Amino acid sequence: MTRSMLSDKTWEKIKPLLPPESGFWGRPYKSHRPVIEGILWVLRTGAPWRDLPSEFGAWRTCFTRFNRWSKNGLWIKIWKALQDDIDHENYSVDGSIVKAHQDACRVKKRKRISRCI
Repeated sequence: MTRSMLSDKTWEKIKPLLPPESGFWGRPYKSHRPVIEGILWVLRTGAPWRDLPSEFGAWRTCFTRFNRWSKNGLWIKIWKALQDDIDHENYSVDGSIVKAHQDACRVKKRKRISRCI
């Protein structure tokens, strides 16, 4: 792989949380790291699972593990393990989606004239 979404430091933190790669029977699992890289690629790009590049392995493998680990609560454990490493330097807010309060425009309201007929 030319680019990696997981640094070695991050990988070493989440590696003990993952299930063993040996599997129960049959052939052993594919290594977890390229599968997690593939899952992160799909989540980052928003692409369908079937469009996953072959360098991450079979799309079905990535989807199956993502689905299984979601049901087991593994992603929550990974999030809790990594939440202390959040970089608080770069924040961005897109002004096109932030709603302002109605008083934020500083336009004086005209008094309503009640007309009784």
